[in-house]
Amino acid sequence: MAQKKRINLALQGGGAHGAFTWGVLDRLLEDEDLEIAGISGTSAGAMNGAALKAGWAKGGRDGAREELNWFWSQMGAVEEQGFWPWFMAGIPVPGTREIGMAVEYSIAGQVADMLSLMSTPYALGPFYRNPLRPVVERFDFDAVCAGEGPELYISATKVRDGKIRVFEGPEVTADAILASACLPTVFTAIEFHDPRSDRMEAFWDGGYSGNPALFPLFKAHLPGDVLIVALNPLERDELPMLPNQIQNRINEISFNSSLLRELRAVDFVQRLLSEGKVSTAEKKEVLVHLIAEDSVMQDLSMVTKMFPNSYVLTSLKAAGRAAADRFLGENRDALNERSTVNLQEMFG
Repeated sequence: MAQKKRINLALQGGGAHGAFTWGVLDRLLEDEDLEIAGISGTSAGAMNGAALKAGWAKGGRDGAREELNWFWSQMGAVEEQGFWPWFMAGIPVPGTREIGMAVEYSIAGQVADMLSLMSTPYALGPFYRNPLRPVVERFDFDAVCAGEGPELYISATKVRDGKIRVFEGPEVTADAILASACLPTVFTAIEFHDPRSDRMEAFWDGGYSGNPALFPLFKAHLPGDVLIVALNPLERDELPMLPNQIQNRINEISFNSSLLRELRAVDFVQRLLSEGKVSTAEKKEVLVHLIAEDSVMQDLSMVTKMFPNSYVLTSLKAAGRAAADRFLGENRDALNERSTVNLQEMFG
């Protein structure tokens, strides 16, 4: 019998692109030799983490997969992608790139992009509604906050001081999850009394300060392996020149910056450990792994993050499953033994 591999998951935010993470989790949950000990999630990563935890508490691995399927069905994913008649007629089915471009250059996409620069959600006054709230409030928060299953950490950004706020245990409420996913150009700030500061606080998307936050997973009782599921491409070879290309790359860079800072700090500490300048009694040895699919994500944009499309969502789920399957095939033996991401090369 294979020995269980204990890992932590760090789930990046990225709006509707979080369907890629759905696919990754769906594949990881199939593997009974993997134990997910902790999850740190931001924005879409927070919602994926909450869905997994809620389902796990009620029905183990199968329950977690069912809850994730339910959540993404609420976001617009469907099993039948609606393109079968095209096959029957011999018409080529458009790929994710073509669908993504259609969304980005649609009238709705263009109008939404312009409005984000000219107005704010506060302009809607009493007509404003957060479309995510009815879905998030349907989570079973007794299950989300239960002791069973992975520990869950959710990050948001305090508007007042710009610092990260990590919610855990009973602090993980619908408001905390909505705060983690609160893009200020789309949603009004999530405001509630924070017992840690003992004052009313307003929160924006956690991606500004931790996308996702890695440090909650460095606790001594958690395993040393941190598997990052990334949604924002780290590299793009082509120079952005058009306005939408420039805005898209700015979005990717800004929402990767906090993760890169933490990884650089991890690299620094791991080098101190390897050189014997600090001991494992002082600092934890962290093994870093990464599941990403830049070739898929480069075909999408920040507009497709905001407009869930059933074809894109189900395609991203399939891409996530394939990426996770490939990762396990290539790196299973490395889990709990060594990092599969060369941080020195990344920052060299």
